[in-house]
Amino acid sequence: MSATTDAATVDDRADERILQTSVLRKLLGRPELGSVVGAIAVFVFFALFADSFLRASSLSTVLYAASTIGIMAVPVALLMIGGEFDLSAGVMVTSSALVSSMFSYQMTANVWVGVGVSLLVTLAIGAFNGFMLTRTKLPSFIITLGTFLMLTGLNLGFTKLIDGTVSTKTIADMEGFTSAREVFASTITIGGVGFKVTILWWLALVAVASWILLRTRAGNWIFAVGGNKDAARAVGVPVTRTRIGLYMGVAFGAWIAGQHLLFSYDVVQSGEGVGNELIYIIAAVIGGCLITGGYGSAVGSAVGAFIFGMTSKGIVFAEWNPDWFKFFLGAMLLLATLLNAWVRKRAEAAK
Repeated sequence: MSATTDAATVDDRADERILQTSVLRKLLGRPELGSVVGAIAVFVFFALFADSFLRASSLSTVLYAASTIGIMAVPVALLMIGGEFDLSAGVMVTSSALVSSMFSYQMTANVWVGVGVSLLVTLAIGAFNGFMLTRTKLPSFIITLGTFLMLTGLNLGFTKLIDGTVSTKTIADMEGFTSAREVFASTITIGGVGFKVTILWWLALVAVASWILLRTRAGNWIFAVGGNKDAARAVGVPVTRTRIGLYMGVAFGAWIAGQHLLFSYDVVQSGEGVGNELIYIIAAVIGGCLITGGYGSAVGSAVGAFIFGMTSKGIVFAEWNPDWFKFFLGAMLLLATLLNAWVRKRAEAAK
C-alpha cells in the first residue's frame, strides 16, 4: 500500500472520529436528552409492573392526561427559557373557561362569541403580567403571585355574584355548543380506540413552539433574554416585547385548556386550577428547562408532560394507592433535575 493510500486511510478515520464526536456533542447538548432517558425508564417500569399499561386504550388515557398538562407546559417552558415564571397559569385556565361560559349564558349569545371574548380577556391577563413585570422591575414570582391571588378571588366572587353558586350554569343547549365541543373536547376514533382532540392541540403547540425557538429570530430573542436580558438589550433584542409576548403565549395556552375544560364538562367550578401551575413548571423542568432561564426546549416539555401522564395513570393501572402519586412526582423532579445537570456538564466538557 502506498504512502498516499495510508495517508488517505488515516484521514478517513480521523474524519469518522470527528463526525462521531460531533454527533455525540449534539446529542449531549440537547436539553431533552435527560427527560427522554427518564421517559423510557418510566415506560419500561410500568410496562413490567402494570399488566394493562401496554393496551391501546391505556395509551390513549396516558396521552390524554399528558396532553392536558402539555398544552400548558409548552408555553410555560418557553417562558422559563426566557427566564421568567407564571404562578397564575393554573387559575388562568379556570378564568378562561368561566369567562366563556358566563358571557355566553348571560348574553344569550352564540357560544362562539363567549369563546372569542374569553380569548381576548385571557390574552389581556397575559399582557398585564408582562407589562407589570417590565414596568415595575419586580420579580415575576411576585407579579404572577399577585395575579394568581386576584384571579382566584375574581373567579369565586364573580361566579357567586352572577350565578349565585360556585359553579356556572349549563350552556349545553345553546347555539354553537356542539361545534365548539368538536373543536376543543371531541374524541377521534382510530382503530377502535378513542383519542381526545387535546392530543392534536398539544402536538401542534409543540411543533409551533419548536419552530419558533429553532427557526425564527424570536427564538433567538427568547434564549438571549433568558440568558442575560441586559446583554440582550445591549445588542438590540426587544426585551420588553419578548417578555410580554411570552406571557401572552402562556395566556393562549390557558385559553385552549380552559375551553377544553368547559366543553368537556359543560359547567365549570370556580375553585379549579389552583396548584396546577406547579405541575406545568414541573413538566418543563423535567423536560430540561433550567430555573435560571436560557436553556430548554418545547420537545422536552412534551416529554416531561408524557412522563407525568405515564406516572399518574400508571399508578392506577398497577392498582397502587394513588396517595403515593405526589411522592413519585417529587422523586421524578429531583432525579430529572440531577440528570439534566449531569448531561449539561458532560456537554460542556465535550466542547
